[in-house]
Amino acid sequence: MIYTAHYKSPIGEILLASDGYSLIGLWLENQKYFLATIKEETIDKPDLEVFIQTQLWLDNYFDRRKPSIKELPLAPRGTPFRQEVWQILCQIPYGQVITYGQIAKKIAERHHKQTMSAQAIGGAVGHNPISIIIPCHRVVGTNGSLTGYAGGIDKKIKLLELEGVDMHHFFVPGDGTAL
Repeated sequence: MIYTAHYKSPIGEILLASDGYSLIGLWLENQKYFLATIKEETIDKPDLEVFIQTQLWLDNYFDRRKPSIKELPLAPRGTPFRQEVWQILCQIPYGQVITYGQIAKKIAERHHKQTMSAQAIGGAVGHNPISIIIPCHRVVGTNGSLTGYAGGIDKKIKLLELEGVDMHHFFVPGDGTAL
C-alpha cells in the first residue's frame, strides 16, 4: 500500500507519496510522469509522520530557510543509473545550478568512460520522482536554456528565482526569450 497526502504550495498543488516510512514521490499538479513510479493502490493518509516532516520541509523551503535534504527519509524508485543521477542532484547547493553536461561528465568519470550522453542524463533528471526536494529544477542546458523540467518551465523559473539564482544568463527554450 502506498500512502498519499496533498500540499498547497505557492507554485500549485503537490501530491506526496510514501511507503509508510520514507517519501517516495512528490509531484506537482499536471507534472509530466505524474505518479509514474507508483504501481500499487494508494490511500490518502495525511497524518503520516513522513508527510508532516515533508510539509514542514516544504514550508521552510518556500519561506527561503534553505532546509537540508538530509532532514527527510527519501527513497525514490528508479533504475541504478537514475539513482546515481539523483544522488548528484542532491549535492547541488541551494541557489546554484549545474548543467546536464556537467552531470554527464561526473557520471562518465565514475564509470571510467570518456563520455556520457547528456540526453541520458536528461531522461534521468526528467524522471525524478521527488521534485523540488531532489532539486532537478537546478539543472540547466550548457547554453543557458532552462529546458527539461517535468513540472513546467514556469515553475522551474519560480523555484530558481525563489532560491535567488541570477536568471539573466538563462532563456526559455523554443522561443529564446531571455529572462
